Parts: sequence; C-alpha cells; structure tokens
Amino acid sequence: MKLLFLIADGMGDWPVKELDGLTPLEAAPTPHMDRLARSCVAGLIRTVPLGMAPGSDVANMSLVGFDPALHHTGRGPIEAAAQGLTLDPDDLVWRLNLVRATSPDESGTMLDYSSGHITTEQSTPLIEDLQAHLGDDDFKFIPGIQYRHLLVHKGGANEPEAGLAIRPPHDITDQPMGPDIAAYATSARMKALFDAAAKRLAQPDNTSRANAIWPWGQGRPLILPDFTRTYGLKAAVISAVDLVKGLGRASGMEVIDIPGATGLLDTNYQGKVDAALDFLNNGGDYVYLHVEAPDECGHSGIVADKVKAIAQFDEHIVGPLTRALEGQDAAFVITCDHFTPLIERTHTTDPVPFLISHPSCTMHGLPTFSEANAAGTGVLIEQGHEALKYTLEVLS
Repeated sequence: MKLLFLIADGMGDWPVKELDGLTPLEAAPTPHMDRLARSCVAGLIRTVPLGMAPGSDVANMSLVGFDPALHHTGRGPIEAAAQGLTLDPDDLVWRLNLVRATSPDESGTMLDYSSGHITTEQSTPLIEDLQAHLGDDDFKFIPGIQYRHLLVHKGGANEPEAGLAIRPPHDITDQPMGPDIAAYATSARMKALFDAAAKRLAQPDNTSRANAIWPWGQGRPLILPDFTRTYGLKAAVISAVDLVKGLGRASGMEVIDIPGATGLLDTNYQGKVDAALDFLNNGGDYVYLHVEAPDECGHSGIVADKVKAIAQFDEHIVGPLTRALEGQDAAFVITCDHFTPLIERTHTTDPVPFLISHPSCTMHGLPTFSEANAAGTGVLIEQGHEALKYTLEVLS
C-alpha cells in the first residue's frame, strides 16, 4: 500500500464574518477533498500537546509521528537538521528571522515577520554580511531560505541565553517589541548582537525591507528516532520549508527538494506532485507532502488569499494525486498541522480536522471536508504523535 499524508499548513480556521460565517475551508471550492470525505474515516487530531506552544515545529513533529514532549528542543535545531549542520551537543541553535520593525529597539513595533517575504536572493547577502562583520568564535550566522535563517551560539546550551523567552515574530505582528527587547537585554551579548545587526541592515546598500534580526526558538541539536525502523515504511518528505525538511532529515527520511517551491501561493505544486509519484513508483511507501501557503495567508490576515490557498491545495495537490493513483492500493490522509485563524493571524491549539481515504475506510460519510464536519464524527486522536499509528491500524 502507498500512503500519503497531505498537509495544508495552517488550513484550519474559525468562522469568518467576511465569509458569511463560514471558515475558509468551508468557503473554498474543494471538490477533491469533499469527494474523499463522502466515504472515509474522519475526526480531529490534537497536534499540540497540552502546555506546549502551537508552532509548526511542534505540530509537524506530532504528525510525522514523534512525541514533541520527548523530542522537541526548539525551532532552530529542526531547521539546522534540514541543512545538515555539524553541531556539538552543547551548541545553542536559534531560528533567526529577518524582520521589519517601526524601529529596531525597545520602542519598536513588529510590522512584518518576513520583511515583505524577502527573497532568498535578497536575504543571503544580508546574512553573509552579518557573518562577515559580526560573526566570531561564539556566534555564526547561517543563511537559509527567504526570511528564515539560523544563528549558532557555540556552547550556548549551557549559557543563560538558552533560557531567554523570545516570542515568535509572527505572533506579535503590529504589537510592541519591548518585552522581547528587554529579554535580549538580559544578555549583554545578545543585545549587542541585535543592535549591531540593526546598524548593518541600515546600510544604504540594503534595498530590502529588513531592518532587524529576530533570534528565537533556540535549543540544543535535534535527535529523532529513525522513521523507517520505527514505522517500517520507506518514507520521503516534500516541502518548501526547512522546518519540515529538518524533521525528515533528522529521522532518516528522504528529503526531496523541489525547484520553485516557495512556501507561498506561487509554489511549484506540479513539482511536488511529480516528486511524490516518482518516489512512490520507485519503491517508496510513504510521502509526507507539506504545503505552506495557507499558513502564510493566515498570518497575513487576507481572507481571499487564504481561501485561494486552500482551493489551490485541493486543485493542484489533492486532485492530481488522487487521479494519478486511482485504482492502485493507495491511502490518503488530509489534514493540517494547526489552525492559523485569520482573526488571530497566528497559530492556535485547536485540534485539527483529518480524513483517511481508502476503499476500506467507510466509517464516515461527510457532505464536505470541514472543521465542523470532522468534529461531528466524535473521533479525537488525543496524542497527535499517534495519528500515524492510528492510520496504520485503520488501514491494516
């Protein structure tokens, strides 16, 4: 049997006034997901363990099949795993955003966690410049993708900086940054680095919107069990974002890079579909295919864009894959990692809707795939990291 987990990041939402009280999933045209929902196993998954922050790092770790309460060390270490960085056990790895603020100091307001979705071509020279002028034996700036980069603090896991509580920048859009700047200031090294980076980014040759760095999500290097030994499946990850790639690489899954995969509405959907089919047709058992666009649109707060992102996920991912594998022994899981409600513009801990589609899965018949219809089945997978195990049991 071929098994595909199709993840629309941040797809879950609450009823929206501009959509006449529908959620974006209910409002979007999703004929392919709705067809699968008419005969399936459906319900909700609690992807974020109680007491943990509802980040994509925690939620995707759950869906991949590993307990965040045991394995999660921070957002930065997961993305470092994606890059295959060689790290010491006591290194402290920060996720580092290039952000836009009204002013990069304690009086500033966070305007944009992504600096206008800065391109990799724009951001890489900025990170390289920061490394050239500010990097040293203690701190190293590592270029990533778009606005997502890394800062490695050698030996920092044993230093006070490991305990700094810095909010994710996408959680504080249009909010004062003072509490976080005050937290940075408890470490003379971090505050000096923050201030010096702002001065470098103020140079006239920086034509991007980025005017500050934002280190957050720090932790020790990530160690995960081997996925194939754990679940007996030859597996691959397909995603535009380092976070999901890092989970795959750390657990020994094949990580397939897709040219033109942006994490936005213009991502290379066809490339992801082709890569998934190629992997499955050449001995692969399992694909974790992740699409970032619904989450980015949820953070933007633009209703029409989120509806479009969900419609495109259905049209360009779910539709082609179900058509290509029709008549074969293939099962599909459709879900999201967390809610990103438009009204909140950040993640929440709501259990997420899911469906499992296979000819053997006939427990539920839903009129459409939606948050409410999935909740109506009464099925709740309370421990999100058990969702894959639950799926395999349902299909056995």
